Amino acid sequence: MSRLATRFRTLRALGLGNILRVLSYRAKLRLGRYPAEPASGTLLPTGPMFLPPALPPTGLGAPQDWTNEGLLFSHHPFPLGNSPPAWLVNPFTGEDFPDCGRPWFRIGDFDPRFGDIKLAWELSRFSWALPMAQRAREGSGDDLDRLNRWIDNWTFENPPYRGPNWKCAQEAGIRVMHLAMVSLLLGHREATPRLAGWLDWHLQRIAPTMAYARAQDNNHGTSEAAALFIGGAWLARSGHPHAEGWARRGRAALEERCLALIAPDGSFSQHSLTYHRMMLDTLSMAELWRRALDLPPFSASLTDRATHAAGWLHAMIFSPDGDGPNLGANDGAQLLPMSDTPYRDFRPSCALALTLFADADAFGDDVARHARWFGIDTPSGKVAAEPAHRLFDAGGYAVLRQQGAVALLRYPRFRYRPSQDDVMHVDLWIDGEAILRDGGTYSYNDGDAWIDYFSGIAGHNSIEFDGREPMPRLGRFLLGDWLDASESETGIDAAGRPVARAAYCDRHGALHRRTITLAPGEAVVVDEVSGLSNDATIRWRLRPGEWHPIAGGVAAGGLSITIEGDFRDAPRIVAGHESLFYREKRDVPVLVATAADAGTILTRLRWAA
Repeated sequence: MSRLATRFRTLRALGLGNILRVLSYRAKLRLGRYPAEPASGTLLPTGPMFLPPALPPTGLGAPQDWTNEGLLFSHHPFPLGNSPPAWLVNPFTGEDFPDCGRPWFRIGDFDPRFGDIKLAWELSRFSWALPMAQRAREGSGDDLDRLNRWIDNWTFENPPYRGPNWKCAQEAGIRVMHLAMVSLLLGHREATPRLAGWLDWHLQRIAPTMAYARAQDNNHGTSEAAALFIGGAWLARSGHPHAEGWARRGRAALEERCLALIAPDGSFSQHSLTYHRMMLDTLSMAELWRRALDLPPFSASLTDRATHAAGWLHAMIFSPDGDGPNLGANDGAQLLPMSDTPYRDFRPSCALALTLFADADAFGDDVARHARWFGIDTPSGKVAAEPAHRLFDAGGYAVLRQQGAVALLRYPRFRYRPSQDDVMHVDLWIDGEAILRDGGTYSYNDGDAWIDYFSGIAGHNSIEFDGREPMPRLGRFLLGDWLDASESETGIDAAGRPVARAAYCDRHGALHRRTITLAPGEAVVVDEVSGLSNDATIRWRLRPGEWHPIAGGVAAGGLSITIEGDFRDAPRIVAGHESLFYREKRDVPVLVATAADAGTILTRLRWAA
């Protein structure tokens, strides 16, 4: 009965409209109501997808990714030969994906024969097209030839609406957006006849399932709306009969989704650093395309939300090299890989969005090159302020800064479905290095045990009550009994130290109040716990290293961490795991202690300031 009640409460939180949209989508799939073949046949006009560059070289220096080596999920390298990649082969195992000739709506979301369907999608996102286009712009004819050959080969191997690479409309939208950016990089505003036919196939896939995308309340809605706007405006230049309607519908949906999913403080419906970047890159690409085609501006409301979303990402960059907390779901997405900077450098995307929507420069010219590739000068004389102590209460984030140290307190604020049990998690960074860190994601489809571990409370720096999750898992991407903080604040204490505090009470009556204070060379976390039936386990996930025991805790390399409380056993180190990149995990030490009764737990971290 309790689980049934949890499901009912969660369905109510999801919203009746969204539930009806999903049910309608699934009913149509069962009835085969979506097209399996394009209305105009399967043949495209002859000729190239892209013509030689119509603009002179930029002199900016093109990235070297995707020359001799490719990257899966922006991290795993693999060698490239003379031929295009095998689009329908698992890149990690070399096994063929099954049923590649079946209509997309006959392929299950998580067919065990596929393993992780993202392994089929990754190369088919066309992120490789951007560095090839950049090198072609700088004068490499070989890269232009390679770009056209790869797209043509993909088109031959993936006939429209059949196989895994047509399964997801967002994946089709990402391809459209990437090729639109290729077109801008090469200086073209109109599609060649062959490319126009290719775009038509993709927009026919995206348009029918927009209601389902909206029902997700995540980046599916923003991505597919942006692709419909971009692709429709693109095809309208060649007189396509449905193009203007697609463009209007995409623009309206993008406006609506931004106002619905981006809070006034910049928090996004998906509580994830990488998904936030993905959403922001999507908006930047839509704005770049709007400017290039001299289309009417987006609303002031969209611009304002995009500006605050860029400010949110700016506040979450905790290191000089652009890294930030491994917050929320992380599937390796990176929509604008236009430099050789690492995947976890969030500055280029943040800088482009600030340039486009706020006319502001946050990081200097070396980082802000994305805009210059599209003919947009870096702003001068209008610099975005350095983030200070911030409370993003709409999303549930408090950020504290103190003399080279940055702390994040992640507390529950869930207007939209959470994907991880990361309530009251704390990240602590000292001089650009993560000392207390989030576990990450690893994989969406490598067994329930890994999904439960990385997205569960044990994958975070928090307190677990009575051996259970704060929010029970109801599905792969769905948690139940969404929590909401009963209090949240940031401020400065009497000693001038920044302080953040939040609290929640779960469905069993367990209360957790956490206060973090940041001082020069010291961070203090005070946890007040009550309402437990058996015990409360605190975990601190530490940076890899040679930690050795000290009284009440551990130490390593000038750092010490001690925990005080009424514990059953002394605090101890156990083996844990973290994943900074999709489908990669490594061991990390985890400091653990278990209290049997309600009370206060005090954790103190010290380092040389």
